[in-house]
Amino acid sequence: MTKQELVKTVAQALQEKHPDRDVSAVMVEAVLEALGDVAAAELLGGGEIPLPGLGKLKSRDVTARRGRNPRTGETLTIPAHKAVAFAACKALKEAMMP
Repeated sequence: MTKQELVKTVAQALQEKHPDRDVSAVMVEAVLEALGDVAAAELLGGGEIPLPGLGKLKSRDVTARRGRNPRTGETLTIPAHKAVAFAACKALKEAMMP
Protein backbone atom coordinates (compact mmCIF):
# COMPACT_ATOMS: atom_id res chain seq x y z
CA MET A 1 0.00 0.00 0.00
CA THR A 2 1.35 3.40 -0.91
CA LYS A 3 1.01 6.54 1.19
CA GLN A 4 -1.67 7.94 -1.11
CA GLU A 5 -3.63 4.68 -0.99
CA LEU A 6 -3.43 4.74 2.81
CA VAL A 7 -4.64 8.34 2.97
CA LYS A 8 -7.52 7.63 0.58
CA THR A 9 -8.56 4.45 2.41
CA VAL A 10 -8.48 6.10 5.84
CA ALA A 11 -10.46 9.10 4.56
CA GLN A 12 -13.10 6.78 3.08
CA ALA A 13 -13.30 4.72 6.27
CA LEU A 14 -13.78 7.85 8.35
CA GLN A 15 -16.48 9.14 5.98
CA GLU A 16 -18.34 5.83 6.32
CA LYS A 17 -17.98 5.72 10.10
CA HIS A 18 -18.85 9.40 10.62
CA PRO A 19 -20.98 10.58 7.67
CA ASP A 20 -21.95 13.76 9.54
CA ARG A 21 -18.34 14.96 9.67
CA ASP A 22 -16.37 16.35 6.76
CA VAL A 23 -13.05 14.47 6.53
CA SER A 24 -10.85 15.07 3.53
CA ALA A 25 -7.79 13.24 2.27
CA VAL A 26 -5.80 16.45 2.86
CA MET A 27 -6.73 16.37 6.55
CA VAL A 28 -5.81 12.69 6.87
CA GLU A 29 -2.46 13.32 5.18
CA ALA A 30 -1.75 16.23 7.55
CA VAL A 31 -2.56 14.05 10.56
CA LEU A 32 -0.27 11.26 9.33
CA GLU A 33 2.58 13.72 8.77
CA ALA A 34 2.06 15.23 12.24
CA LEU A 35 2.00 11.73 13.74
CA GLY A 36 5.33 11.00 12.06
CA ASP A 37 6.88 14.16 13.50
CA VAL A 38 5.56 13.50 17.01
CA ALA A 39 6.60 9.82 16.88
CA ALA A 40 10.12 10.69 15.72
CA ALA A 41 10.58 13.21 18.53
CA GLU A 42 9.27 10.78 21.15
CA LEU A 43 11.40 7.89 19.91
CA LEU A 44 14.53 10.05 19.81
CA GLY A 45 13.84 10.86 23.45
CA GLY A 46 13.69 7.15 24.29
CA GLY A 47 9.91 6.90 24.66
CA GLU A 48 7.22 4.66 23.22
CA ILE A 49 4.41 5.39 20.76
CA PRO A 50 1.16 3.46 21.26
CA LEU A 51 -0.72 2.63 18.07
CA PRO A 52 -4.21 1.60 19.26
CA GLY A 53 -5.30 -1.70 17.77
CA LEU A 54 -1.83 -2.36 16.33
CA GLY A 55 0.83 -2.28 19.03
CA LYS A 56 3.70 -0.02 20.11
CA LEU A 57 6.74 1.53 18.52
CA LYS A 58 9.69 1.42 20.91
CA SER A 59 13.20 2.81 20.82
CA ARG A 60 15.89 0.26 21.65
CA ASP A 61 19.65 0.38 21.97
CA VAL A 62 21.74 -1.83 19.70
CA THR A 63 25.24 -2.67 20.90
CA ALA A 64 28.31 -2.37 18.71
CA ARG A 65 29.21 -5.51 16.79
CA ARG A 66 31.51 -6.83 14.12
CA GLY A 67 30.17 -7.14 10.59
CA ARG A 68 31.39 -7.96 7.12
CA ASN A 69 31.17 -6.03 3.88
CA PRO A 70 29.50 -8.54 1.53
CA ARG A 71 31.11 -7.02 -1.55
CA THR A 72 34.74 -7.05 -0.38
CA GLY A 73 34.63 -9.52 2.52
CA GLU A 74 36.36 -6.93 4.72
CA THR A 75 35.44 -7.05 8.42
CA LEU A 76 34.30 -3.84 10.03
CA THR A 77 32.85 -2.58 13.28
CA ILE A 78 29.22 -1.53 13.29
CA PRO A 79 28.87 1.17 15.97
CA ALA A 80 26.26 1.14 18.73
CA HIS A 81 23.07 2.95 17.76
CA LYS A 82 19.36 3.26 18.47
CA ALA A 83 16.77 1.35 16.46
CA VAL A 84 12.99 1.34 16.27
CA ALA A 85 11.20 -1.88 17.21
CA PHE A 86 7.50 -2.70 16.76
CA ALA A 87 5.69 -4.82 19.32
CA ALA A 88 2.31 -6.06 18.06
CA CYS A 89 -0.62 -6.08 20.45
CA LYS A 90 -2.30 -9.32 21.49
CA ALA A 91 -5.36 -8.72 19.29
CA LEU A 92 -3.20 -8.21 16.17
CA LYS A 93 -1.13 -11.31 16.93
CA GLU A 94 -4.29 -13.40 17.31
CA ALA A 95 -5.78 -11.93 14.12
CA MET A 96 -2.68 -12.97 12.17
CA MET A 97 -2.88 -16.60 13.31
CA PRO A 98 -4.22 -19.06 10.72
